[in-house]
Amino acid sequence: MSLSLTLVVPCYREAGRLAPDRFLEFLEATEGTRLLFVDDGSPDDTPRVLRELAARRPDRIDVLTLPKNVGKGEAVRRGLLAAMERPTDLVGFWDADLSTPLALVEEFRALFAARPETAWVLGSRWRGLGRDIRRNALRHYLSRVFATVVSAVLRLPVYDTQCGAKIFRTDPLLTTVLADSFTSRWVFDVELLARLVREHRRGLGPDPAKATYELPLMRWHHDGRSHLRPGDFLVAMRDVWRIRRRYLC
Repeated sequence: MSLSLTLVVPCYREAGRLAPDRFLEFLEATEGTRLLFVDDGSPDDTPRVLRELAARRPDRIDVLTLPKNVGKGEAVRRGLLAAMERPTDLVGFWDADLSTPLALVEEFRALFAARPETAWVLGSRWRGLGRDIRRNALRHYLSRVFATVVSAVLRLPVYDTQCGAKIFRTDPLLTTVLADSFTSRWVFDVELLARLVREHRRGLGPDPAKATYELPLMRWHHDGRSHLRPGDFLVAMRDVWRIRRRYLC
């Protein structure tokens, strides 16, 4: 029997671009998978769209509505904790724009089944031959600089911390890592890894270099409606420094 999975989909102002039929098709094609959509205080029709989607598959779709906008990281954190209130082998989060195709979920699940020592699987947008990775050039080169800095800070050879496709085994360690709100609204993915490193240093968790696996994605397409502003990179770097001081010093 395949591992059960609950996938959290954070949503903010997604009424105009969410593709309900693609999520429904995914559920029809897979077993043992639930979806939990988290509306992050959207001011548009996102709550209505999500309610209507859940009504079409109430057995496998849930909606968590936050009363005010708290940012993607906090929406993901609350969603993962809510997902773990039901019995499930795996939990994870997936970007609502489906830049990472839902069909790739099964690759993540298969990897967990094949590697019982693996606790976290992170999607990685590696632009290798034979892979269909389409990213804005500026984003790509800034991400390489960012990943180099993060690798040095965490002392982990991580290639891509910011891909919005990540799945985790449900265990007490994950609950501990998710217990507190994130310091950063921007780079909470880095903070997750920093917390894992901290727990290992305390002797309370596995070696992140062995328990974490980066899965190179076969396909990822940048959504052109998402834009990187000049100051965003600087804010992200500032937050990495704050994460370092809080967890790793």
